[in-house]
Amino acid sequence: MNTARLRPVLGALLLVLTAAGCSSGSGGSGGGTSTGSPMPSASPSAAVSPSASTSASPSASASASGSASASSAASSAATAVRVTIKEFTFGPDKFTVSPGATVTVVNEDSTAHTLTATGSGGFDSGTIGAGKTATFTAPTAPGSYPFICELHQFMKGTLTVA
Repeated sequence: MNTARLRPVLGALLLVLTAAGCSSGSGGSGGGTSTGSPMPSASPSAAVSPSASTSASPSASASASGSASASSAASSAATAVRVTIKEFTFGPDKFTVSPGATVTVVNEDSTAHTLTATGSGGFDSGTIGAGKTATFTAPTAPGSYPFICELHQFMKGTLTVA
C-alpha cells in the first residue's frame, strides 16, 4: 500500500478528530471533577493535542505540514485535551495547552490513578477510579509543568502551557 497517498487522508482525519474533541461543556472550575462514565475510546493520535511538542505519527506530521491551514492548526495550543491512562502510561505524556484549558483524563486501567502536578502547577485530577473520567483546568501561567500519578510515581509526564 502506498503510504504517500494515505498521508493527506490521515492528516485530515487527525484534524477532524482533534477539532471534534476540542468542544467542552464544562466551565472549568480548576479542581478535578470525576464522572462515572468513560469517554468513548479513540486512537492515540486522536487524543493528542495539536502542538509542536506532541509526538504525532510521521504520516500525520507530514500531512499537517502540507497545507497552510493544517500547519497553523498543528502549531497552536489546544483549548481542551484528552489524556488517556492505559497500561500504567499517560497518553500523551507530553502535551501543550492554552492557558486555562480543560484537561480531561480517562482512566482505561483496572486500577485507580491520578494526574497531579509535582511542582507549583497546582493541578490535580484527584483519584480517578478504574474506567472513570476526571477533568481539571490547566494553569494560566505559561510554562512547563511536570506531573505524576501519585499512586504510581513511575508514571510521569509534562503539561506545557503556551
